[in-house]
Amino acid sequence: MTNRLIKVTTALAVVTVAAVAALISYAHMLDLVRAHGETGATARLVPFTVDGLIWAASMVILDASRRNRPVPALAGWSLAAGICATVGANVAHGATHGPIGALVSAWPALALVGSFELLMTLTRRAAPRGVSVPEPERTSLGQPVHQGSQAEQTPEQAVLAEYRASLNGPGRPLSQRFLAEKHGLDRRKVKQIIVSSEEQGSP
Repeated sequence: MTNRLIKVTTALAVVTVAAVAALISYAHMLDLVRAHGETGATARLVPFTVDGLIWAASMVILDASRRNRPVPALAGWSLAAGICATVGANVAHGATHGPIGALVSAWPALALVGSFELLMTLTRRAAPRGVSVPEPERTSLGQPVHQGSQAEQTPEQAVLAEYRASLNGPGRPLSQRFLAEKHGLDRRKVKQIIVSSEEQGSP
């Protein structure tokens, strides 16, 4: 119950901050666009293309992460371009008030990007569907090696079992970041488990 409460309240806080930051950032970009000659519907829609690009690229990256697939290069470049555009526009909006004004104006854009990435991190922690349960290892005589049930496995054993199973799958092996986030372990610990396993398996 406590973990669920933490996740829910954290998600609500992140969404609230992101919504407020998005509104302020939109107002800044709208003023900037109008000040440079655009009017009417065009001026109102241009800011949406910037934040919309960040949203679309982040969704593609999130989908690739949950499917344990490489992030498409276009998604990475699009996300970087969207972040640069929204931060740059907010900085330009406040630049007329000096360096402090530029920093104050840029803060909503930075808060929006940071909140959005926090939201994506919370979403990535959810275990993806369709992950197959690894078959038990067998000895040289074909007998299964008893490792206990899944409920009895330690996080370290679960990481090792899932990583070994992914080596025989049709896609790429599970990433260290995915395994660390799923089982609540430090990424360096996961790397140590994988490296130790590979060293033991080498002739």
